[in-house]
Amino acid sequence: MKPLIYLDNNATTEIAPEVLEVMLPLLREGFGNPSSVYALGRQAAKVLEEARARVAALAGCRADEILFTSCGTESINTAVQSALALDPDKKHVITTAVEHSATIKLCEHLAQRGYEITWLPVDSDGMLDLDQLAAAIRPDTALVTLLWANNETGVLFPVHEIAEIARKKKTLLHVDAVQAFGKLPISLADSGIHFLSASGHKIHAAKGVGALYVNRRVKFTPLLRGSQESARRGGTQNMASIAGFGKAAELAAEHIGSRQVLDWRNAFEEHMLSAVPGCTVNGDRTHRLPNTSNLSFDGVESEGALILLDEQGLCCSAGSACTSGSINPSHVLKAMGLTNERARASLRFSFGRYNSAGDLARACELVPAVVAKLRALSPAGSPVLAA
Repeated sequence: MKPLIYLDNNATTEIAPEVLEVMLPLLREGFGNPSSVYALGRQAAKVLEEARARVAALAGCRADEILFTSCGTESINTAVQSALALDPDKKHVITTAVEHSATIKLCEHLAQRGYEITWLPVDSDGMLDLDQLAAAIRPDTALVTLLWANNETGVLFPVHEIAEIARKKKTLLHVDAVQAFGKLPISLADSGIHFLSASGHKIHAAKGVGALYVNRRVKFTPLLRGSQESARRGGTQNMASIAGFGKAAELAAEHIGSRQVLDWRNAFEEHMLSAVPGCTVNGDRTHRLPNTSNLSFDGVESEGALILLDEQGLCCSAGSACTSGSINPSHVLKAMGLTNERARASLRFSFGRYNSAGDLARACELVPAVVAKLRALSPAGSPVLAA
């Protein structure tokens, strides 16, 4: 087998060795239920609260404002449904046209239940018009829910300015920070954000664990009822994964200041732009995650490129992993005004701290070669080469 070059860290990440080291004892001998009163249960409860403190430290909030969930999608659904329960007479929700499918599918479901959804557009760089956002908030607006960092382009919304708008309008704000959490410094204390969603497997923890920040001043209604998580989320806690999430949060805090991933991303992107004619960056190049590069290659179908790159051991994606296999072009790129052809010619590369200089060098060889091969095989010939 060819050595793996994994450049799809926005889809998921490998479990950090330190995280696995924390998880294994809890899967073996430390299997106690944290709700039990005997020693084994008390030990589990201590581990649970230590993990909560670590995740809260990364979020810049109080530990009692963090509740553990199964994933980012559950966190998003919990936050939105809780906000709607606060005032059943408010039937208006504001989101954007470039959200993750978890939010899109939920808002589509809410529309079927009689809610009015405002889908805010973005410009060609993937950015919001904040004046348009402010104007969209009405007396019957129950919630504004939007991404911090776009999972496909890495483009960052100005959440602190958005929070100030929501504060002035006295409207609840939920931020989907699944891609931003652990990659950007976050301080939720006095931020004006009421709910924030995060996921463990995006920061080198296991799949199947997430977190939801709930501002302590906000009235909260659980999605899953039960006695666990201070009666805010029913279900026996996934102790090994939660402990791993806590360790992953601690590690992420140590690496946030590093420029290594940013430098690799920038070097890769600059090489693509210089070595591949007809290569274009999708999205704002300044206000984005340090690890993400979304590129269009004229005259290339992304699905064909993915197959050839996979044969060479390079993993990337044509968009969100949650929508892979779709025959439709990316809704994010379409919302930015890209043509169907350019959207279908786009690939997302997302670096992580376990990549290496060797991965970068090999990717800089493989991607141009694959693009050239696909253009040569195209019956009509590449529009770039024909120009």
